[in-house]
Amino acid sequence: MVKSLLIKNGTVVTASDKYIADVYIEDEKVHTIGKDLKLTADKTIDANGMYLFPGGIDPHTHMDLPFMGTYASDNFESGTLAGLHGGTTTIIDFAIQTQGKSLRDALDSWHKKADGNAVGDYAFHMGVTDFNKNTVSEIKDICEKDGISSFKVFMAYKGALMVDDRQIIGLMKEAGKYGAMVISHCENGDMIDELVTEAKANGNLSPRYHYLTRPEIAETEATGRIIDMAYQGGHPLYVVHMTCEGAVNRVREATKRNQKVNVETCIQYLLLDESLYETEGFEGSKWIMSPPLRKEKDRIALWNAINQGLLHTVATDHCPFCMEQKNMGINDFSKIPNGMPGVEHRMELLFSEGVLKNKISLNKFVELTSTNAAKIFGMFPKKGTISPGADADIVIFDPNVNHTISVKTHHQNCDYSAFEGWKVNGKCKTVILRGTVAIDNGQSLIGKGFGKYIKRSPHNKEYVCEKEFTKSAK
Repeated sequence: MVKSLLIKNGTVVTASDKYIADVYIEDEKVHTIGKDLKLTADKTIDANGMYLFPGGIDPHTHMDLPFMGTYASDNFESGTLAGLHGGTTTIIDFAIQTQGKSLRDALDSWHKKADGNAVGDYAFHMGVTDFNKNTVSEIKDICEKDGISSFKVFMAYKGALMVDDRQIIGLMKEAGKYGAMVISHCENGDMIDELVTEAKANGNLSPRYHYLTRPEIAETEATGRIIDMAYQGGHPLYVVHMTCEGAVNRVREATKRNQKVNVETCIQYLLLDESLYETEGFEGSKWIMSPPLRKEKDRIALWNAINQGLLHTVATDHCPFCMEQKNMGINDFSKIPNGMPGVEHRMELLFSEGVLKNKISLNKFVELTSTNAAKIFGMFPKKGTISPGADADIVIFDPNVNHTISVKTHHQNCDYSAFEGWKVNGKCKTVILRGTVAIDNGQSLIGKGFGKYIKRSPHNKEYVCEKEFTKSAK
């Protein structure tokens, strides 16, 4: 096994820097960065003309998720491998409590799914769907022993996942005692439930009614409500998969009272829009997710929010279902499993559509795909940067390779691509995970069980690296 690796002549890009250097890796860590390093390694890679990005962190995935009577079609093996092909070396998945059962039951279940199966590294958020006295008693150990510092609540999916405001406030208080943060799916579940009931009563059952029954105002209202709850108690907050201008404006208003809200969007909300729901027949079911795709004005608002510092991470909410599974709702949109594939293409799409079209800088690209997630979720500087002492998770990225996304070539376990035919400029050539070449020119060189579980530090506290390293001059 290769214990040392030397990457020569690459352009190192972090959230703050960009420079040409050599990177020497030893025992899974970045050891030394400098010009013309005269070091001997087990393997040397010439990265001339290539970017060296920190390994991507997707902070929002759902591998092997039981949902709406079926399971997400990617498990931890296939899903993390697909992510690695696209430069994502670490995911944060959701261990979701079953109502009536404990948080520990959920966490044990997700470890059984992931441990020994994941190809890439992984961590967990804890999904809380039943906040009660027993749940309260579990939170301390989950934070301190299991290294989980984020607890998700759902303000939608009434009757299955949704919790009420009092439960959210109670969770914010309890999690906050241990440096943990609440993260939230923001949609008004009661409003949506009423609109769905009305649509079905009127015989409106096609996929487009998924979009029409989950309007922007439902997301905007819930976003503002949980921001206010966090403000009242002085609690940190992370809003997942923001899609619309109205919700962005609620975040903007919060800054006027000096409140910081951490915000995520997903690559599909930056690039796709609600016109896809108007496609003929059942085709629109491919993009059924919650919240749904929005209008062009919302995409513009999200891009602007990124550059205004209001939006901090770009994730995928990767939760794929094959068309046979989507067909469960062919006669009733409310029975179409919610979710789409995306973990493989997030970084390449954001580079092509963001950096190359001058919507974001290279440094902002690294922030959005890696560094900010590492900082928000207690993995920095172990993850999220290229610096001595950090895990050697590095993407060697060729900006000059053009390719087309297709179900015929992707590695996600799904029989369609949400970005079929999308032409992309830039390709993840070589992907390194903890010092080992994981992907090289489209070939996988590691397998099932290589991924490690990452325990995370409390919110806003840096991960303590295990040993000291030195960094030579750039």
